[in-house]
Amino acid sequence: MAGADKRADFEDLLPVMANKLGGEGLINELCNGFQLLMDKDRGVITMESLKKNAAFLGLQDLSEDELVSMVKEGDLDRDGALNQMEFCVLMFRLSPELMQESRFWLEEALEEELKGYGF
Repeated sequence: MAGADKRADFEDLLPVMANKLGGEGLINELCNGFQLLMDKDRGVITMESLKKNAAFLGLQDLSEDELVSMVKEGDLDRDGALNQMEFCVLMFRLSPELMQESRFWLEEALEEELKGYGF
């Protein structure tokens, strides 16, 4: 199935991006991805905006059923759309390797934050 192949490719690229950009850089890129996919009027990713803008992130080959499943999987508050936090969480969940590394990035971010306070 083409959609499954695309998902596997995406999973492989997120850890590479994370290694190159660091935790903060990866989050910034995920936020940029969210901006590309979101409905500009509502400020969330809707099914319609995802279908319309999927090609920007290389998701044009995913079927409508796969896109619906993606939104449903990430829609934590069950409002039928993805806000920025839900989108970022979904991207991490789709990449098992990133889930394992997320603790490291959290610790790194906390250390940087504490340095700013003189600790």
